[in-house]
Amino acid sequence: MYSIETHSLVQNFGDDLILRRHDYNVNMAGGFGAAQLTSNYVQANGISLPSKRRAYTRGPDNRPIPAMLMLAIDISNVIFT
Repeated sequence: MYSIETHSLVQNFGDDLILRRHDYNVNMAGGFGAAQLTSNYVQANGISLPSKRRAYTRGPDNRPIPAMLMLAIDISNVIFT
C-alpha cells in the first residue's frame, strides 16, 4: 500500500484524471481555508505536471477569492533524469 502526504484527503480531478483543485486548511496561519488551482499541464519525460499553480484564500462558499492570491508558482523547462 502506498501513502502520499498531502494537505487534504479530498482533491478534485477532471474527467482526464488530472488534478484541477486542491483544497486544504492553512493550519500554521490560523487554519483558514485555501484552494490551490492547477493548470497549464506540460509533459516532462512522459509525466504530466501543472506548470501553473495558484493558491487563494477560500470564501465562506468555498470558492477561491481571486483578490486574495497567496501563492503563485510558474514552472518551465522541466526534465527528469
